[in-house]
Amino acid sequence: MSSKKIERKSFNSPDKSMTPSKAKAETVNVGGFTVTRLTMEPGWKWSTDMKPVVKTDSCEEQHNGVCISGRVKVRMDDGTEVEYGPGDIGSIPPGHDGWTVGNEPAVFIEWEETPT
Repeated sequence: MSSKKIERKSFNSPDKSMTPSKAKAETVNVGGFTVTRLTMEPGWKWSTDMKPVVKTDSCEEQHNGVCISGRVKVRMDDGTEVEYGPGDIGSIPPGHDGWTVGNEPAVFIEWEETPT
């Protein structure tokens, strides 16, 4: 008999929610994955809004996700830049800065395996 079960979660009632400066992160845990909806407002920039909080030179998180709306530009520590827009899927390794582009919020859905 399988120990797997069907699950349903909603970002409308997340397991965890954070609202750092000019951003919102709503997280649910489902099916062995942590899934987060990130909403970054126009003018949000990691190095301005998050660096003072996390106290690292650049973002040291791995991001795997899909851009739902808006645009985000990412610059790696080596200078490589990529811009993401609706429908783009990306894998962004640690060691980067990122910021919203334009006048609309950028929304990303990210996932990672939940540590056991």
